[in-house]
Amino acid sequence: MNDSEYIKIYTGGTIIVQVIKQRLEDKGINPVIKDETESGRLAGFGASLIGQPEVYVHESEIVIAKQIVETVRGELETSE
Repeated sequence: MNDSEYIKIYTGGTIIVQVIKQRLEDKGINPVIKDETESGRLAGFGASLIGQPEVYVHESEIVIAKQIVETVRGELETSE
């Protein structure tokens, strides 16, 4: 995703990424989720690729998206 208008806003566990994705979509933001582990699994190479999914949003939505990420992270930290 180099030289694109999309910016990475989060890298982490699949469950947290799914929560962030849902919250972004609730605000009308369509994130791009890059998950090499899932891509590898679908291609038959899942056992050899271990990584964490990444969330990207369009640069015009970065301010709201970062606020959502911080809110989700704060909620998860207080629930532990």
